[in-house]
Amino acid sequence: MTEVRIINGSHHALPRYATPQSAGMDLCANLDEPVTLNPLQRCLIPTGLRMALPAGYEAQVRPRSGLALKHGVTVLNTPGTIDADYRGEICIILVNLGQEPFVINDGDRIAQMVIARHEQPELVAVEVLDETERGEGGFGHTGW
Repeated sequence: MTEVRIINGSHHALPRYATPQSAGMDLCANLDEPVTLNPLQRCLIPTGLRMALPAGYEAQVRPRSGLALKHGVTVLNTPGTIDADYRGEICIILVNLGQEPFVINDGDRIAQMVIARHEQPELVAVEVLDETERGEGGFGHTGW
């Protein structure tokens, strides 16, 4: 099992997987006082967490589906990427796409984090790409 070193500067428990097959773990707001997010407003919410991912790994910050469905609150740069060499505090850019103000309280679960392997492939400049059945068909091309 891969280990991730983490500094918990918040006053909440470390993130954890809610079920044995969960891909993501919830991140909580670490606030001194509630933050009101008005419709179409965005803000940076601290978590109090800092971590050292192993080389070849990234952490992806994603929205929580319940916040998006019930309140229209989502992570703005989805997915946000935390690189293995970043050592600063993990903060979440939230936006309120809903119609009503949304209050974020200390300890609220505001996003989820997925830790995944990645590669850095070598890019090779060419003049022609191989042909495929799809070709240059883009958005909506497959009919689904």
